[in-house]
Amino acid sequence: MRSMVNIALPKGRLGEKTYAMLKNAGFECPSIEETNRKLVFENPEKGVRYFWVKPSDVAIYVERGSADIGIVGKDILLEYKPDVYELLDMGMGKCKMAVAAPKGYKDIPGSTIRVATKFPTIASKHYSSKGKDIDIIKLNGSIEIAPLLGLSDVIVDIVETGSTLKANNLEVIEDIVPISARMIANKAAYKFKNQEINAIRNGLEIERGEIQ
Repeated sequence: MRSMVNIALPKGRLGEKTYAMLKNAGFECPSIEETNRKLVFENPEKGVRYFWVKPSDVAIYVERGSADIGIVGKDILLEYKPDVYELLDMGMGKCKMAVAAPKGYKDIPGSTIRVATKFPTIASKHYSSKGKDIDIIKLNGSIEIAPLLGLSDVIVDIVETGSTLKANNLEVIEDIVPISARMIANKAAYKFKNQEINAIRNGLEIERGEIQ
């Protein structure tokens, strides 16, 4: 009996796009396309077991070995630094991590910059590399409101179109790093299911080429 590869898919549009690519690559699972409330779906014939998880939890499932592989944003990998292998840039979910501030903002040399963000690790590394003193304000909700209410000077956040920034009179003042979806693998699983995981990776790489 072939070994099953456990695949963590992020709930939402990214996961649905990824499954469509996997299906086209020959790793379909009909039960996942049915209307039901199940969270785990498998196709023993194809050797795959899928499950839906919150996007920010994918890396945890993979790192801990509950999933062999998963699809996760590069922002999660940079922020939480999970001990996993990064196997493929999916070329989807493209955006960037950036610093944004109210229009007309000027950095005062020598002053401590108050930075509101959901990504304190990324923000700290960015400003540390520039030798800047910062005060990190960790938020979980809408970051854009922080400078408007005087809570922070700038924000560090994911920017896709920039329309939310524009609507709140903010603008990007620095790009930090490009972000996209990545295929990751559990290190032990990659050793013991190497052939199966690489078959999936190669299938996704071909599909990625087809849609680009």
